[in-house]
Amino acid sequence: MKKKGNKSLPGISTASLPDVIFMILFFFMVSTTMRDQELLVRYKLPEATEVQKLEKKSLVSFIHIGPPSIMMQAKFGTAPRIQLNDSYRTTRDILDFVAAERDKLSEADRASMTICLKADQATKMGIVTDVKQELRRANALKISYAASKSLGYDNK
Repeated sequence: MKKKGNKSLPGISTASLPDVIFMILFFFMVSTTMRDQELLVRYKLPEATEVQKLEKKSLVSFIHIGPPSIMMQAKFGTAPRIQLNDSYRTTRDILDFVAAERDKLSEADRASMTICLKADQATKMGIVTDVKQELRRANALKISYAASKSLGYDNK
C-alpha cells in the first residue's frame, strides 16, 4: 500500500471570524462605562441615616463643592471650589449651567430635573447657601444632597 502524493491540510475557514469580532466588540460596548466628568475637587460625603436612591439618574445634574484635588492645589489653593462639568466655576456661572443642562433634556423631562449637590463634609455652609441662592434664581428648585449611609449610631 502506497500513499498517493502529498496531501495538504485543508485551509482554515475564516467565514465566522467577523461574527466573533462583532460579538467581542458588542461585549465591550455593553460592559464598559464612560466617565462623565473628571473630578477636580476632593470630597468626603457627610453621613446620613435616612438615605434614598435617585430613581432616574439621567435627570440628575451634579454640582461638586470641595477643596481642589492634590494636583490642582498648587494653582488654586485649598479654599473650597465649585465644579460644574469639567471646570472650576463661580456662583455666577450656575445660571448658565442649569440652562445648558435643561436644554439637554426633552421637554417632558425638564420639570423633573434634579440638581444634586456633592459637597465635602468640611465645607462651610456659606458657599452651599450661595449655590442654593443661584439655583433658586435659575428656577432649579429640585435639589438633593449626596450623602453616605451611616448605621445611625456613634462608634465612640
